[in-house]
Amino acid sequence: MANKYSLTVNGQKHEIESDPDTPLLYILRNDLKLKGTKFGCGGGVCGACTVIMDGLAIFSCDTPIWSIDDKKIETIEGISQDGIHPLQELLIDEQAGQCGYCLSGIIMKVKAITDDDPTKSVDDIANELDRNLCRCGSQLRILNAVKKYLDGKSSR
Repeated sequence: MANKYSLTVNGQKHEIESDPDTPLLYILRNDLKLKGTKFGCGGGVCGACTVIMDGLAIFSCDTPIWSIDDKKIETIEGISQDGIHPLQELLIDEQAGQCGYCLSGIIMKVKAITDDDPTKSVDDIANELDRNLCRCGSQLRILNAVKKYLDGKSSR
């Protein structure tokens, strides 16, 4: 049985009719056509589907729509008004995106962490990224980009 849910995604209000157990990831990709958030494992393990809900990084593949009613969701498509977020630029500069499948989730996790506490160290962030998998082995390049991002945030 479908129910109605209200959510704000990237600043835009949406009314969704869906089964209560439908994962947020499916709503984002299928209903709202936001394809930047990726389906990885489907079990809340790999982090490819990470989005920000009310300031917290969550795995959207195992978050049912009923639990996010009236919440604010931010996806990779909504993180920059100018088209590219500074962290995205640094990841490109560091050639951290081998296949790129994991990067939207990693970017969203780093953004949530640093928005909450801009004084986090790269080691703190590396520990918090433990559940966001990169199968290509680009972790060191990703962390180099994160370090430069943190350095840039502290100089602002």
